[in-house]
Amino acid sequence: MKIAIFHNYMDNIGGAEKVGLLLAREIKADIYTTVTNKEFIKKMGFNIPIKTIGWIPVNAPFRQQMAQIRFRNLNLKREYDYYFIEGDWSLSGAINNKPSIWYVHSPIREIWDLYEYTRKNNVPYYARQIFDMWVKYNRRVNIAYSNHVSKIICNSENTKKRVKKYLNKDAEVVYPPVETNKYKYKKNGEYWLSVNRLITHKRIEMQIKAFRELPKEKLIIVGSYEKSRHFREYADYINKIKPDNVEIVSWISSEQLNELYSNCKGFITTALNEDFGLTPVEAMASGKAVIAPEEGGYKETIINGVTGILIKAINAEKLISAIKIVGKNPERYRFECIKRAKNFDLNVFMKKIREIMH
Repeated sequence: MKIAIFHNYMDNIGGAEKVGLLLAREIKADIYTTVTNKEFIKKMGFNIPIKTIGWIPVNAPFRQQMAQIRFRNLNLKREYDYYFIEGDWSLSGAINNKPSIWYVHSPIREIWDLYEYTRKNNVPYYARQIFDMWVKYNRRVNIAYSNHVSKIICNSENTKKRVKKYLNKDAEVVYPPVETNKYKYKKNGEYWLSVNRLITHKRIEMQIKAFRELPKEKLIIVGSYEKSRHFREYADYINKIKPDNVEIVSWISSEQLNELYSNCKGFITTALNEDFGLTPVEAMASGKAVIAPEEGGYKETIINGVTGILIKAINAEKLISAIKIVGKNPERYRFECIKRAKNFDLNVFMKKIREIMH
């Protein structure tokens, strides 16, 4: 069976991109995207055929809109037996390319569940009326495009609820994959680890505020970001406010990242209502406890008190308390974390995907 995978853009590799690359490797599919960064993809350990369908601008909202147009105009004329849409703005590719499966990481967050947050935190006050019109248009076409896919699967129960709420569609949950055998426990070292895109709804400033009050602890943030204005502004802000015991590194290789996982004291994430959250599973596969908000996909992966701590109504003070609790004996979480991560192994994911596709 000849398969194509559609993904918005591949110039900044995060969790969603990892899923697409793993899937492409396992089913020997071609990836179609707009802009790409082959160096970053190689750093993550992938050598996948990637076909670019055209340039798009750097900054939002032109970047997203042009990506949607590119995929809307893409017609591969049944060159493939199946199309796997693994993105949100690439959903428009379902119009001309059938049959298709849409693997939903989330319905477009800035127009749906994060609309109010995005409007308040990322859109200048003078542009908010234009933003509202842009959202209204894209909500309408997003619903229309979703009617063209043959089947919808999604990455969590959390995302499944969003698909039903915003698009009025039913979806089957297939949790994203982690190659658990590539992650190892070495020791609970002298630093905490955080891995996220540097963007506002990841709430990195909360982590920085906590570690400013914990001068004897160290935090390493692995944070990549796109070249667009709001990504760069937030990255600059985070670098400006961080204390000396917080280090930020970007665009490291998969080997370097795995080494950081294997030697950290524990893992910290603060993302707002995360769709699923691949990095906590990677941390657990490395035998490390995860401290996270009690919201979103984290409630489906982290077992509170067993593989880490889930914090209700998270803030910097509660984060500090959790760090102190885990830090007293971080090794006690090791075996339960490794055991839990195996539920999200690549083999489990691929078995379910193959059942769905045949």
